[in-house]
Amino acid sequence: MKWYKVPGIENSDKPFIKKVKAGNKSVCLVGYEGKIFALSAKCPHAGGDLSVGWCKDEKLICPLHRYSYDIHTGKGSTGQNDYVDVFLVEIRKDGIYVGITSFWDKIKTAFK
Repeated sequence: MKWYKVPGIENSDKPFIKKVKAGNKSVCLVGYEGKIFALSAKCPHAGGDLSVGWCKDEKLICPLHRYSYDIHTGKGSTGQNDYVDVFLVEIRKDGIYVGITSFWDKIKTAFK
């Protein structure tokens, strides 16, 4: 796993949704109830930009067709049968970092 520092985001209790780059990934950072979550920024249903959606009841809602994804697991709501990737977030003294696991890291883990 490789960690990427996210520029322009400060750790606070204020809610926010912002699209950032972490390596070659577009990531949607969600500040919700004092915690920060990182999910894929692209809705798998119709390709909507989740960073222009909103968060309600611990779900990130896509602005295009109102599909919703659990901010903890990325799992789509009942009946959707889809998900978005979620990424680890670390709050460090010098900023906020998002952990991205490469394809090869996933393969190595599968065969351990």
